[in-house]
Amino acid sequence: AAMRHLPYFCRGEVVKGFGRGSKELGIPTANFSEQVVESFPSDMSTGIYYGWACVGNGDVHKMVLSIGWNPFYKNIKKSVEAHIIHTFKEDFYGEILSIVITGYIRPEKNFDSLEALISAIQEDIEEAKRQLDLPDQLKLKEDNFFHLPESKIVNNH
Repeated sequence: AAMRHLPYFCRGEVVKGFGRGSKELGIPTANFSEQVVESFPSDMSTGIYYGWACVGNGDVHKMVLSIGWNPFYKNIKKSVEAHIIHTFKEDFYGEILSIVITGYIRPEKNFDSLEALISAIQEDIEEAKRQLDLPDQLKLKEDNFFHLPESKIVNNH
């Protein structure tokens, strides 16, 4: 069921998440609002995905995406969090994030420790980088979906 909806195109505003990604994990994530999360197909498997992401009308970067309840943190609400494989100089809350989910890595699972979770995320990032270098993945990076109409650009980005 994970692959049936792919590639999946999604766009929405970046909202403040739980504040754990950067602080606890050293892996910053961009969170979508509840409305965007609820718009995902209900039968789309939870787990770790990869694909392409673009903030505003900026460059398109590789990303790893978590869809689910983050068992390690026992979330009550489902979340969709993107880790964009790029270093941004500043936060981009309120910006429009456009993503294309192109592949599935693994189901979500619980971890015995924060270290085990961080290690798994690092492996997911490496896997995403490898997969996204493949020709059929690279062509989605150029998709017109990433070119926002001028009216949608916020804060000069």
